[in-house]
Amino acid sequence: MKQTIDVYFDVGSPASYLAWTQLPDLAARHGARINWRPILLGAVFQATGNQTPAVIPAKGRYMSMDLQRFAQAYGVDFRFNPHFPVNTLMLMRGAVAYLDSPRLQDYLGAVFRALWVDGQNMGEPDVVADVLARAGFDPQEVLGKVEQPDIKQALKDITAQALERGVFGAPTLFLGDAMYFGQDRLWQVEEALADSAHSTPKESS
Repeated sequence: MKQTIDVYFDVGSPASYLAWTQLPDLAARHGARINWRPILLGAVFQATGNQTPAVIPAKGRYMSMDLQRFAQAYGVDFRFNPHFPVNTLMLMRGAVAYLDSPRLQDYLGAVFRALWVDGQNMGEPDVVADVLARAGFDPQEVLGKVEQPDIKQALKDITAQALERGVFGAPTLFLGDAMYFGQDRLWQVEEALADSAHSTPKESS
């Protein structure tokens, strides 16, 4: 049976972007599946009393430098968004709307790149519409989806579930009940997957 990596994320988190660039290959290496779980990070911060490191100038400067180092190590493009922090409520509702769609990764790719490669202000509706249109989405269709009551409630429910599981930031990953916080803990997730594979008895032929 394939192992599942639950990934709680917010596109407004640069660490979530870096994790997103690495997780598909990591999961493929170990035959695992990814269960993407969109959350509203602002609501998580409010509920837990946590806050972005960027509110502390010295810590914020270090965070930006550290993220750039990881991006270079991963071989991916990264630019800290000059409009940070961005209100991601509508963007995360959009992620929920496409959770069961084959276009989820198209959506996430367009939004993540706009935020963390191109440095666009994704808090502006016109900018979002242009980004989505360039990715082959109908912006009006997306707007219709994110206004649906069931989509709004689903984002609230997934965020509440994250809080119940002890999530205080993004990205947070789970293998079963084991929690791993931060894109810089992907190596621990990979080790756990490898260890689990070695300890699982092979089926007899």
